[in-house]
Amino acid sequence: MAIHQISVFLENRAGQLAEITALLAKNNIDLRAINIAETSDYGVLRLIASHEPEACRVLRENGFIFSASEVVAVGVPDEPGGLSRLLQLLAERQIDVQYMYSIFGQPNAMAYMILRVADPAEVSSLLHTNGMQLAGAAELGIVSSDQERQE
Repeated sequence: MAIHQISVFLENRAGQLAEITALLAKNNIDLRAINIAETSDYGVLRLIASHEPEACRVLRENGFIFSASEVVAVGVPDEPGGLSRLLQLLAERQIDVQYMYSIFGQPNAMAYMILRVADPAEVSSLLHTNGMQLAGAAELGIVSSDQERQE
């Protein structure tokens, strides 16, 4: 079960992050997860938006360079060793985690890990088969493309 992440390429300048978050807020788009990585020349803002198609539209119309990719969201118990069990399972199958970030503070005592892997479908199947709790759009408060088509 994959969800969509948006990666926005940013200039390294003061106010750039505030500009994007204000723009999304103005369009009633909530951020479910956010992560930023930077180099000396630019930054990459990774985000999970409450409404990915609308977020992409807003970014495109305002001239931001971005891409959307599939990531896997998996719940791990918010306890010592919860993350380690997940990573051990992936390591045993030689699955490389390209990057990872977390969403804490969920009401069900789970911490959701967002994983970027080469084959999200394969990893989702593996995690499901091994009793891991996958998180989809509903669990993360995201309007999915399927919901949008039904409205």
